[in-house]
This record gives sequence, C-alpha cells and structure tokens, in this order.
Amino acid sequence: MTEEAPERQVVLDTETTGLDAGKGHRIIEIGCVEMVNRRITRNNLHLYINPEREVDEGAAAVHGMTWDDLRDKPTFAQIAGQFLDFCRGAEIIIHNAPFDTGFLDAELARLDLGTFASHVSGITDSLLMARERYPGKRNNLDALCERLMIPNKHRTLHGALLDSELLAEVYLGLTRGQGTFDIGGGSEEEETGTVADAGGRWPPKGLKVRLAADAERQLHEQGLLALEKQFKSTMRWRGERGAE
Repeated sequence: MTEEAPERQVVLDTETTGLDAGKGHRIIEIGCVEMVNRRITRNNLHLYINPEREVDEGAAAVHGMTWDDLRDKPTFAQIAGQFLDFCRGAEIIIHNAPFDTGFLDAELARLDLGTFASHVSGITDSLLMARERYPGKRNNLDALCERLMIPNKHRTLHGALLDSELLAEVYLGLTRGQGTFDIGGGSEEEETGTVADAGGRWPPKGLKVRLAADAERQLHEQGLLALEKQFKSTMRWRGERGAE
C-alpha cells in the first residue's frame, strides 16, 4: 500500500512599485509561507528585490519602501530560480490572485520563463472564497482577520511576509468549516484517523482526521488565552468545558 504524498500549499503575497504591471511597475518584495497537510511549517521564503525603477509615492505609503531601500537587493532575475524552486508543484494561495499573478507573469516573461501558473499545481484566490462565504461584506485581509479573530494589530504597514502569515491563518479559518454540530454517537475509528460514514453527516466517509499533538494543543491553549486577554472575555466554550 503506497503512502499518500503530503499536500503542500504555499501562501504568497507581493509588494510592488505601483498598481499596474502593464505600465512597467515591478515587484519589490515576495513573502511565501509553506503549509503541509494544513499545518504551517515555518519554512518561509522572504525576498526583497531591486525593482530597477522608482517606487510610486502611493505604493510607498502602503508598504513603506522606496527605491533607495532596495538598490542593494538582488534583481528579480537573480532570485527567480530560488523563488520558482520554492513554489514548484505546490498549490498557491493568494488574496486577489490576478493582481499578484499579473506581476509575477510580467517578471517571468522578461526572463522567458513562462507563466507562474505553469510552475505550480494550481492557484487558489482566497478573496473569491471570502466573497462567497461573506457576500456583501468587506473581505480585505484586515476585515477577515477581525472576523475570524486573528490578531493583526502589529500590521501597521503592508509587508509580503507578514501578510502571507496572516493570510495562512485566514485561509485555514475559511476552510475549517463544519457541516453540522450533531456529532452523535456511533463507532468512529479514531485510532486509525478514518471517520466512518455517518449517514450523510459531517465528516463525510473517508475523511482523514489528524489529531492534534501535545505541542499543538499547548499552542492552541496559548492562543485562546491571548484572545481572552485581547477581548477581556472568557471563551464561552472554555467555560462549558470547565464545567464538565
């Protein structure tokens, strides 16, 4: 019996000199956060890039960087191989994907390296996911962090790596879903991690359930304590659990 290959995803964000790749604007920063089987590995890639041109004032106001800050950094041509090697074969998750892929495709076209999509297994736009889940609401990164209770007060300026780290948490929150709260009884094969068919209820037949390790449970507990401190309130389910 062959072991299933791990699912590898890369959450990606860029910062640029301006808003339009078609007008010659360039990438100045790339941040990539790796997830394997929905777990953030901390194997990140963070690159600053010399754009070989000035940075628009409006863009600099968003990310805080000017050409003077970037003149000593490598050009995109010098980091292209490292970047593509990191992303190759993975599913890429981007918030408002057409913006970032437009810039990446323009950079790769200058080097005759094809499109970005040709190097990866697929591209998922988390903005489209958020709009489907929260129609008619603001779905930028700050709004989603607030909605999903992900701390982001340290995000005073946009940064590719910071935004990728936040987006990884947002993506996990958007895709964590639950079909029903009726977990019921029955014989679930917890030890093997395979969930039996529950008559159409969640989880569906064959879904692999990965139980949290002790270290992950401790991190979860620390996260809950941080949220309680931030919102000055006890989590309702923590109180219920303590009463059992």
